[in-house]
Amino acid sequence: MRNASSNPESAETVESGKAPPGSQTLLRGLDVIEAMVDGPVPLAELAVRLGLTRSTTHRLATALIERRYLTFTPRLGYSFGPKLLELGFLAQQQTDIVQVARPHLEALAAATEDTVHLGVMDHDRALYLDKIPGRRRIDIKSRVGDRHPLTSTGLGKALLLDQKSPRWHELFTVDQAAGAPRAEYPVWEERMNGYVTGGYSFDLEENEDLIRCVAAPIRDPGGTIVGAISVSSAAQYMDDDRMTELVDEVRATADSISRDMGWSGQKPR
Repeated sequence: MRNASSNPESAETVESGKAPPGSQTLLRGLDVIEAMVDGPVPLAELAVRLGLTRSTTHRLATALIERRYLTFTPRLGYSFGPKLLELGFLAQQQTDIVQVARPHLEALAAATEDTVHLGVMDHDRALYLDKIPGRRRIDIKSRVGDRHPLTSTGLGKALLLDQKSPRWHELFTVDQAAGAPRAEYPVWEERMNGYVTGGYSFDLEENEDLIRCVAAPIRDPGGTIVGAISVSSAAQYMDDDRMTELVDEVRATADSISRDMGWSGQKPR
């Protein structure tokens, strides 16, 4: 059995922080793939981007073409191949938003001492997928599996931040007809426009008496909103100043979940 001292890629490599020599080809291959992010790249330009000779670049690219990670189109150059599409689809299928979000939700609940929710859009309702109770003695009636109005919950509003005004009005009308707490649309729309700018949303006792919350959206690899989180508490613990203070923390947690889901930080155009 070989020990660390007999391994040619042993302590010196680890301590220096450099990649083991055997991994250099792998890392260069990954660099080639990442160079395609903006579209097809000709060989000469690819070699310049990578800081490699044309012959080395061609050899790496050819190996990736053989494994279907890249394709080559005459006069255009190299681009992503079908294998990456297959792997991307499988990665997305294997990503469970509840599992990914759970440690972030627990950390947020511990930091705020308030109840934290995770939800997604289910047709015209916000579906609650997870709930971490807070440490305060407050009874928040939400349960996992509940479906709440989109337009009167902080979490629901966060799910709507990328929607357009006509869709907002449609959902607002549906919720009002279904018995959501009465509200004036012009006031609601004005608030939503502010939420869109800030990347968060509030529930100002609109869904449940004396309960307020701060929410923010979760995005998928393409930047599309696929979920939202919220921090909820009694109004006595959620005055205007504290809600404002919580915005950055809630938004940062939602962004961390989004990045763990594959989001690059870019919103869809």
